[in-house]
Amino acid sequence: MRRILLSLALLLPLAAVAADNDIDKVNGSVHVDAGQHAGDVSSVNGSVHVGERAVVQKASTVNGSVDLGAQAHAGKLGTVNGAIRLAAGSQVTGQVEAVNGAISLARGAQVDGHLSNVNGAITLDAAHVAGGLETVSGDITVGAGSHVEGGILVEKPNNGWFRWGSERKPVVVIGPQATVQGTLEFRRPVVLKVSDSAQIGPVQGATVEKFSGATP
Repeated sequence: MRRILLSLALLLPLAAVAADNDIDKVNGSVHVDAGQHAGDVSSVNGSVHVGERAVVQKASTVNGSVDLGAQAHAGKLGTVNGAIRLAAGSQVTGQVEAVNGAISLARGAQVDGHLSNVNGAITLDAAHVAGGLETVSGDITVGAGSHVEGGILVEKPNNGWFRWGSERKPVVVIGPQATVQGTLEFRRPVVLKVSDSAQIGPVQGATVEKFSGATP
């Protein structure tokens, strides 16, 4: 979790000096039009929307969501208090990180780096994450046909932070024909449900519950 918080400290845009192709806004949403190229795109108290086939170096916000359009590309995505959504065929070459927000990857979306949050569901729909998944209190669904490299880590709450909801066991589902390479490590109690057609690496700290069919 320390890695998540340190990385998210870099999201705050107020102290940064914007380059010519950077877009910064306070108390409002930011829109990058379809096909447009931009540098660092950020907002405070607003969402960031990256259009189809657009390219940005980084999209980040505080108190808002980040949406990456279909076939769009980004270097990094991050938010504090908001969701992150990757549309079909979109790609992030670096990290995707959230605090208090869900992260969802649509069919064919790809993240080359680490994907993590503290609270909120992580959902992959036939998507690919190369740098592993990490959460503290969120549910994880590696949907049918998805591929995760770098394993899965569910961390325990740290020093009483984010204690709200921490007694509930996160539910981790590995769907049909999904693959998780690397260790699935659970440092707090979880419910782990794995399809009988999925392939996973070693499991530490949880007991696998097998299921057949599309969902548990």
